[in-house]
Amino acid sequence: MNIAHYARTRHSTKAFDAARKIPDETIAQLRELLRFSPSSVNSQPWHFVMASTEAGKARIARAAQGGYSYNEAKILNASHVVVLCARTEMSGAHLEAVLGQEERDGRFVAPEARAGQQKTRQSYVDLHRYQLKDAQHWMEKQVYLALGTLLLGAATLEVNACPMEGFDAQVLDQELGLRDKGFTSVVVVGLGYSAEADFNRKLPKSRMAAEAVFTDL
Repeated sequence: MNIAHYARTRHSTKAFDAARKIPDETIAQLRELLRFSPSSVNSQPWHFVMASTEAGKARIARAAQGGYSYNEAKILNASHVVVLCARTEMSGAHLEAVLGQEERDGRFVAPEARAGQQKTRQSYVDLHRYQLKDAQHWMEKQVYLALGTLLLGAATLEVNACPMEGFDAQVLDQELGLRDKGFTSVVVVGLGYSAEADFNRKLPKSRMAAEAVFTDL
């Protein structure tokens, strides 16, 4: 596989073919890509809401009204829609849950390894919580790592995608009851197959030249 090929050829889909649905086995792979995305100190401060039914997509589309109405059709016509959410707090309960999962998965060869992981992760949490005071932004950065994994992974599976920040997060959080569960919506991704009306697939891709974006030492 030439992974760069997919980076060069993928695009943000502006119109989805509502009649085409992503196969279940492909969706299963995309879900695993999200679940196994990297995050700082394996903190995994995220939750993913996936809608595949018309009713589910309509609920998400309620956040794409008014000034965000340009995204409504992308949500309604996509085969699947994913709401990528960040935690509103890096709670002790979540950190303990992550540590417990690591232990069950065999990450710790000795008790001191478990203690070391716990100490290191907590030090980063405290750094962002108390010193840098950017804990929410730090958690959202991890969500964007998952977003990048999803977008490139979808391309390799020949699934089109459109990431969207154009939605009312307050409306969506309320509609999905996210705040009560300790999460807030960060970005919405439509997944499916490009329609004929997708003008962006016909345009040449444009990026700055390599000389402008790389410095070799």
